[in-house]
Amino acid sequence: MIILLATERRSDQGLQLISVHHARDAAAFGELSALRQEFYRCVTRRADALFELTDAVLCADGPVRSVAELSLAGEHRRGHGSGYAALARGRVDVDRLRTALAGVSLPRGAADGRLVLAVDVTCWLRPEAHTCAQRILCHTYGRGKDQHMMVPGWPYSIVVALEAGRHSWTAPLDAIRLAPDDIAADVTARQVRQVVDRLVAAGHWSPGDPEILLVADAGYDGPRLAHVLADLPIAVLVRMRSDRVLRRPAPPHLPGTMGRPCRHGGEFAFGDPATWDTPGITLETTTRLYGPALIRAWDRLHPRLTHRIAWAAHDGKLPILDGTVIRLEVERLPSGAIPKPVWLWHSRTGLDQDQVDVAWQAFLRRFDIEHTFRMLKQTLGWTTPKLRSPDAADRWTWLLITAYTQLRLARELAIDLRRPWEKPRPAQRLSPSRIRRGFRNLRPQLACPASVPKPSRPGPGRPAGQSNHQPAPRHDVHTVTSTNKQSAKRGRKTKSSNPRPRRTG
Repeated sequence: MIILLATERRSDQGLQLISVHHARDAAAFGELSALRQEFYRCVTRRADALFELTDAVLCADGPVRSVAELSLAGEHRRGHGSGYAALARGRVDVDRLRTALAGVSLPRGAADGRLVLAVDVTCWLRPEAHTCAQRILCHTYGRGKDQHMMVPGWPYSIVVALEAGRHSWTAPLDAIRLAPDDIAADVTARQVRQVVDRLVAAGHWSPGDPEILLVADAGYDGPRLAHVLADLPIAVLVRMRSDRVLRRPAPPHLPGTMGRPCRHGGEFAFGDPATWDTPGITLETTTRLYGPALIRAWDRLHPRLTHRIAWAAHDGKLPILDGTVIRLEVERLPSGAIPKPVWLWHSRTGLDQDQVDVAWQAFLRRFDIEHTFRMLKQTLGWTTPKLRSPDAADRWTWLLITAYTQLRLARELAIDLRRPWEKPRPAQRLSPSRIRRGFRNLRPQLACPASVPKPSRPGPGRPAGQSNHQPAPRHDVHTVTSTNKQSAKRGRKTKSSNPRPRRTG
């Protein structure tokens, strides 16, 4: 009798686990299908062609090397020229698609359960595309030491939500192409504000929850972002260069002292340990990749602002933006390079040990966005098409962001089709590339719009021996100088600073 009761209990527990598993799968299927249906409704022109093009990207074997070759996939039921035609003439309601991406389940990138956003700029390089408009000189890193080059291309500012733990997943939420007259700092502030507003509207943050943490690299002006986004429930964490000099709070104004009160205290130079005082918080821990780590934090440090660059148009007295400086020091790097200390600036003061611990770990998760860029470029073929119009490039970008989001939502549904030399991994540890291998088997169970296949034949093209009498217009590369910066702020259009002779005939 005891054995029978134990068997019944085990069977009931097994049935309960199976039902919970099926319920979880049903919820995942429902969310993924709902996103696909909403994505189809966001495409207002050439919807069938663009939707099938996205499915072909998800189901193709191996990396995407050509848009025309995607027509060979079984999920693409149109001619090989329909892909470029849909990107050139299609339409996507980007605002509605942004809202749809913000409405899906998002990861919590910090140990305390808060949302962690990361922002960075990646470039679609087009050095020889002289007929492409709105190209900007993009900063790229050379293969040698300290070799940096400026290459023409289309820079994109991308905001993602980070996850906790070691993996290569993020949740892309927004992408904006920087136009020639755009100021990167203003575009980033406006972009982050819109993303946070959509997250609040979708219910991902409500009053009483921990503040959203925005993580950025040294190329961003953290104090400026914190000042512009001060009315939002967001804290800014940025890396600062090791040659920065911050200021301590001003000493109290003594009675009877002549002159106006001091606004800044003593210097805190990152490169001069003699200017440091005793840190308010000191943490020591051991990491698997970096070995022993030493974290020190100093409270109430601010930069000395001047009426230049981002603060040139500021009216009135410049603000005092106090924050917490965190210094992270590790023993080794996985690449074998010599580790250098990392200086971080947090826009909040009065942090305790747990908050400092969350901050430096969240910054290390910022590098996961590089895995997303690599996945978009090398596997999904983001920079593969030779598109002439920047609007077509924007449509292709949003198609791939939607495709990547579908892969993230399919993590608990796809089967691991691993290679013989690959080790088995649980579903939460699978990379985006391994999830993509099984998406073709998952697709028949998802919502797909009912469309009629439209095979087509390629046109005859220009007869051989006849020259092109309607050449595409050529565009110069926009370079930023002090003259056109001031003119852009005043609202005037400026010509390119490196005019190129145009071809005729």
